[in-house]
Amino acid sequence: MIKSTDYYLPGGRSGVLLIHGLTGTPTEMRFVAKGFNRAGFTVYGMQLAGHCGDEEDLLKTGWKDWYRSVCEAADRLRHDVDHMFVAGLSMGSLLALKLAADRPDQVDGLGLYGTTFVYDGWTIPWIGKLSFLLPLVVSLGFGRHRKFHECFPYGIKDERIRQRVASSMLSGDSAAAGLPGNPWPSLAEFYRLSFRVRRQLGDIRTPCLVIHAKEDDVASLRNVRTVVRGVGGPVETVLLENSYHMITVDQERDQVIDRSVRFFNEVAATRFVHMPEAAQTSQVAVAVK
Repeated sequence: MIKSTDYYLPGGRSGVLLIHGLTGTPTEMRFVAKGFNRAGFTVYGMQLAGHCGDEEDLLKTGWKDWYRSVCEAADRLRHDVDHMFVAGLSMGSLLALKLAADRPDQVDGLGLYGTTFVYDGWTIPWIGKLSFLLPLVVSLGFGRHRKFHECFPYGIKDERIRQRVASSMLSGDSAAAGLPGNPWPSLAEFYRLSFRVRRQLGDIRTPCLVIHAKEDDVASLRNVRTVVRGVGGPVETVLLENSYHMITVDQERDQVIDRSVRFFNEVAATRFVHMPEAAQTSQVAVAVK
C-alpha cells in the first residue's frame, strides 16, 4: 500500500519543488526542505507516482507516470508563488530538467543534485554499468522479477546517517527510506527517461545549479559533464569533497542548502514575476527590480 509522504511548507512568494529519486521518498529531501523554508521559501516535497509502497506498486508505473506527478505538483506550487525553482536528487534531476524543457515559462531555476543519466559510480559492478541496455532486455520479456540491490555505502558517507537510513530501508519501511533495490523494469523506465532528457538538453535555457559529490558512489562526474555541455542556459557547478551520492542527507547537506538559497535568490532578483491568470489584466508579467 502506498503511503502519502509528501509535505508542503508555506513561506514566501518564491517556491521550491523538491523531487526525490528512483525508489526513493520525499524524506530524502526533507532536510533541505526545512533549510529552504527557514530561508523564506515555500517548499513542496512531492511524492512520485508508484513510490513509498511496495515493489508491485512501483512496477505498475513508468516514467510517464512519474513525470505526470511532477507536472501536477508543479501546477499546485506555481499557483502560490511568483518564482518557482525545481530541485531534484538523482533521477529527480532528470525530471526537473524535463519540466524545464517542457515548461520554460514556469521554471525559473534548477537545482540538480547528484544528477544521474547513467549508473556508473565506483560501487556499481560491471554488470550494473550495462543497465542502459535494460529497455531492450525488458522489451524482449526478460527480467520482470529481477532487480539490482542497493549496496554499501548506500550513497551516504556519514556513518551515523547511513546506519539509520539503511536500517529503515532494509527493514521494509519504504515510506521512510525507499526500496532496497531497483527492479529491472523500473530501471528500464529510468533509462527511457534518461534518453529523452538527453535529447532535450539543448532546449533548456533555465539557469542550473549543479551540485555533485566528487566521490559519488552511484553516478560519476561524467553525469555532470553531460549537463554542463548539453544545456543551453547558464550553469553553476559545485563539487563536494566529503559526501557520496545522497548529498541532501550526507555530511555537506548544509552546503547544498546554502549554495542553493544563494543561487535561487540571485535568479529571482533578475527574473520576471508571472501573474496568475485570474489576476491578469492588460499585463502578462512585471519585472522585479
